[in-house]
Amino acid sequence: MFDIIEIVKNRDPQEKEFHQAVTEVMESVTPVLDQNPLYRQAKIPERLVEPERAILFRVPWMDDQGVAQVNRGFRIEMNSALGPYKGGLRFHPSVNLGILKFLAFEQVFKNALTTLPMGGGKGGSDFDPKGKSDNEVMRFCHSFMCELFRHIGPNTDVPAGDIGVGAREIGYLFGMYKKLRNEFTGVLTGKGINWGGSLIRPEATGYGSVYFAAEMLATRNETLEGKICLVSGAGNVAQYTTEKLIVMGAKVVTLSDSSGYIFDETGIDQQKLDYVKVLKNVKRGRIKEYADKYSAAVYTPVDPEADHNPLWDHKADCAFPSATQNEINANDAQNLVNNGVVVVCEGANMPTTPDGVDIFLEHAMLYGPGKAANAGGVSVSGLEMTQNSMRLAWTREEVDNRLKLIMKSIHRTALEAAEQYGTPGNYVNGANIAGFVKVVDAMLDQGLV
Repeated sequence: MFDIIEIVKNRDPQEKEFHQAVTEVMESVTPVLDQNPLYRQAKIPERLVEPERAILFRVPWMDDQGVAQVNRGFRIEMNSALGPYKGGLRFHPSVNLGILKFLAFEQVFKNALTTLPMGGGKGGSDFDPKGKSDNEVMRFCHSFMCELFRHIGPNTDVPAGDIGVGAREIGYLFGMYKKLRNEFTGVLTGKGINWGGSLIRPEATGYGSVYFAAEMLATRNETLEGKICLVSGAGNVAQYTTEKLIVMGAKVVTLSDSSGYIFDETGIDQQKLDYVKVLKNVKRGRIKEYADKYSAAVYTPVDPEADHNPLWDHKADCAFPSATQNEINANDAQNLVNNGVVVVCEGANMPTTPDGVDIFLEHAMLYGPGKAANAGGVSVSGLEMTQNSMRLAWTREEVDNRLKLIMKSIHRTALEAAEQYGTPGNYVNGANIAGFVKVVDAMLDQGLV
């Protein structure tokens, strides 16, 4: 099994995040491969780690000073065994082929867990929307779509938002797609409510993460009521994770962005959260401004030389990493253990390094890996696709109830798979195995394609 990991590392040595994602999955599914020799005979591992299609293109656009700019655009169409490619677009300077391959690979198994008919993909650009005017973002998005439109469609590939791609960007992207194709179809999810979007879509990843945490706690006859929670990030996922935790009686004391984090011992209530939403979504400000407004909060700037993130140093019951990949290392994981945290539920994609995951598992923590815990976002994207196909719109309550049922199903499926293969309570193995088996069986049914 480790042959495939070495193949991946030797073929693309610079793609560290992709190596990490492949290693985690392949180590988890080794017992499945051992019990099903046909999987190896059919070269399933080798087929899974290669995208069905990887598209790279230039994106020229004009800034407000009339100066031409050029960025790179990407779309990784990883696996379509279960349905059209589905996965977000990320606009961030860190975007490169390796990061998008890791995200697309994770997306394949995450989407399989949702019970919805979706394959896996991911895309984006090294364009940074931060600090750009609306007109600059519009010009970039229109140029980006002028190439991407050739490769996507409601029955082919259905992108969504991700870091740097919110309602504004989805609107500009959809507008150009509609113009180029002369059709109004559900080719993008995360659309505006009044033109094909779904209620609960902005909230879905955060809400789903909290629902998954509640399911994990229920296995120990506990609830989120009264739990102190650490949340990283201050974007969409972190905001709605915090919102649902407040509703469920928990107390959130941290939020962060790339500049630093705030610790508010009195708790972030709904009024304070509403301020954060305006700060980040409308003003596009920095989290430091929270501490300027609320005197009880302490702001700590990022220390690039530090060997740990002090956000994870506080006493708490639950942690919800909701910012970006590899934000929790081994030191952070040990600090969480030492500070009494018993639940770690990942709202971001692969936010914990492998040695950090090992610490969580060694201490028998309730650890919900991203491909299971943050699947709420893509689940409601799938529900948006369904509503678009049926030309109708479900109520907020109906979408939220469907989301809860999906997260319960993902939790149950991961728990049962972990039990079946001899690692009870290990959600990492359970999620990887359950998603892997579903995708692989579909691949075998469809032959060598």
